[in-house]
Amino acid sequence: MKLSRRTMQATFALSLIGSLFATPGYAAEKPKVALVMKSLANEFFRTMEDGAKAHNKAHTAQYTLVSNGIKNETDTAAQIRMVEQMIAQKADAIVIAPADSKALVPVLKTAIDKGILVVNIDNQLDGDAQKEKGIQIPFAGPDNRAGAKLVGDFLAKSLKAGDKVGILEGVSTTFNAQQRTLGFQDAMKAAGVGVVGVQSGNWEIDKGNVVASGMLREHPDLKALLAGNDNMALGAVAAVKAAGKVGKVMVVGYDNISAVKPMLKDGRMLATADQFGAKQAVFGIEIALKAMAEKKKQADMPASIQTEVVLVTKDSK
Repeated sequence: MKLSRRTMQATFALSLIGSLFATPGYAAEKPKVALVMKSLANEFFRTMEDGAKAHNKAHTAQYTLVSNGIKNETDTAAQIRMVEQMIAQKADAIVIAPADSKALVPVLKTAIDKGILVVNIDNQLDGDAQKEKGIQIPFAGPDNRAGAKLVGDFLAKSLKAGDKVGILEGVSTTFNAQQRTLGFQDAMKAAGVGVVGVQSGNWEIDKGNVVASGMLREHPDLKALLAGNDNMALGAVAAVKAAGKVGKVMVVGYDNISAVKPMLKDGRMLATADQFGAKQAVFGIEIALKAMAEKKKQADMPASIQTEVVLVTKDSK
């Protein structure tokens, strides 16, 4: 049968449209997952980002990853702007390690209202602040209080009742900082050890050094410094050395970053805790991807998923 010119043109046009939509450029767009972290100056969050990037590389057909972090741990306003940017860029999901447990809740409520799924990792968002906004954000992370108690209990084996210690807390408005301080205090109370003070080192090496130096001057009989993260522990180790008290004042931390490994080996640090930052990021991403695949809304997501935290000492493998 001979086709008319018009029929042939229509057939060609339909064929061309079909071939265009069959190409990758016209395929359904991959969901965009935004990983928003605290300071990338902290090795822990660089490790977290590396874990997320490795997962994305292995699942490149499944989603697009956008990752970013603030310059310092206390710049909450910058992290809020980062979330606003992800909202403007129409991210499908946001996985966040919030710099502040309360201050990030309003902007995350905005994201949820725009249909963006939100998952909380590392530092748990305040429950009351969420209730006030009528939202529920799943938390994937460790029991920080239990993790810090593991470290404190190990330190207590090298102390005796009546000894004095100081605690270097992270940013005091963050839930994980508060929980780690409570865990350290639980261990010291059980051992009959006195806590002479709790001061914030803002999660940072330099501030941790300043706080530790002040504690060592004020309490010359101090036996140990318990730091809420390894960055502050690094500052404390330097303070102990500057005070000429190496071997006399013990230091413990939390996070198990690579920088503390030689210090654990030679005794400058006694212990830390590994909360597996890379795994936390991946777990958060997978929660978001599963929810999207199942077409779940924010309110349908699980409330919390506890991740692993383990004690690390010079004898750990």
